[in-house]
Amino acid sequence: MIMTSIKEQAAISRLLSFLQDWDNAGKVSRSHILNSFIETNQGKTAPELEQEFSQGASLFLVRLTTWLRLTYMTGSCLEKLLRAIGIFLSSVNSNRYLIEFLEVGGVLTLLEILGLEKIKEEDKKESIKLLQVIANSGRKYKELICENYGVRSIAECLAKSKSEETQEEAQVLLDSLVHGNPKYQNQVYKGLIALLPSASPKAQQLSLQTLRTAQSIVGTTHPSIVDCVLNVLCTMHLEVQYEAIELIKDLVNYEVCTALLQGLVHLLIPSVKTNKLQPKILNDSTVLQHTANLPVFLQQAAAAKAIGVLARANTSLAEEMLHLRVVHSLMAAMGNTDHSNSQRQASLTLEVSRQQAVGRWAPGVVNTGTQPTRPLPRCSTSCSCFRWWRSMCAGPWGRNSTSSS
Repeated sequence: MIMTSIKEQAAISRLLSFLQDWDNAGKVSRSHILNSFIETNQGKTAPELEQEFSQGASLFLVRLTTWLRLTYMTGSCLEKLLRAIGIFLSSVNSNRYLIEFLEVGGVLTLLEILGLEKIKEEDKKESIKLLQVIANSGRKYKELICENYGVRSIAECLAKSKSEETQEEAQVLLDSLVHGNPKYQNQVYKGLIALLPSASPKAQQLSLQTLRTAQSIVGTTHPSIVDCVLNVLCTMHLEVQYEAIELIKDLVNYEVCTALLQGLVHLLIPSVKTNKLQPKILNDSTVLQHTANLPVFLQQAAAAKAIGVLARANTSLAEEMLHLRVVHSLMAAMGNTDHSNSQRQASLTLEVSRQQAVGRWAPGVVNTGTQPTRPLPRCSTSCSCFRWWRSMCAGPWGRNSTSSS
């Protein structure tokens, strides 16, 4: 008993000495203390931390959180400080540490760090990681983050960050907040939609990816999602276009399907505006005109591609688009001599439509003796798909088939 008491007293003495060294240290010395703490205690459980600090680990944690609140606006040793706090919060059986951190306004401090312009990207990334730890601790903690305008802060960080690593961590956090958070899942969903017009291609890509998950959780669509997704199609970045088309494939299963199809068909015939008041030297430059029209041409090509993807996957969608005069619009896109990719994508999609139309026709054939045999359409001459089939089979054979019908 005497030996145990002596050991306990020695341990308490070391703890008090450590805490006193921290209290008396300046910025440089505290930085060294943090380095040593991180190297020594990374990955330890809460009981191991308590043993390391003679059952007084909370005394060091409260000093860390106090220094964080006093210095986070200056960015002094912020990354190391956040990593040290993370050792406490991410340790096994760390619920006590988590509550202590939250009671002093830890969540609000972390969210404020994300909005500070002078803070380094590495510091913001560490702040997001701590928020991930908090969010993954349970539903009530996710709600706490959202109640403190967390969705807006995280979304703005994702949109404005210059670091792809920070943006990816923000995406992981938003994805966590949309799961198991029924009270605020719609808020996260709307925040992701608001990210789509972002000037950052990486932010657009990540928000589109997360929206696919969020959409399946929320179940209903927000009316603004159609225009926002269609506007993304003007991007020059193929990875963003890919994610947009993948989301469109999901959205056609919801109530916005008709509006989405109408929007895609409408994009095939863009309204290209030219400035008649330009100097003559500019009017003579086709390069400048093409550059000005490039976004709508990219959008046109992407719309044609998306329509082809939808038509291949679902014949009922293809038939619905026929009633929206998609063939006429695709032919118009094929006539865009200023953008070869629009012509290519429209041609590929028309070929898909032609193959599907052939599959619907009756097995009867027309053979004039001089033309190849072609199947007759089952529908009447007034049907839109028949008129398109006839236009695709232009020439003497097309006229003969019409007369024979």
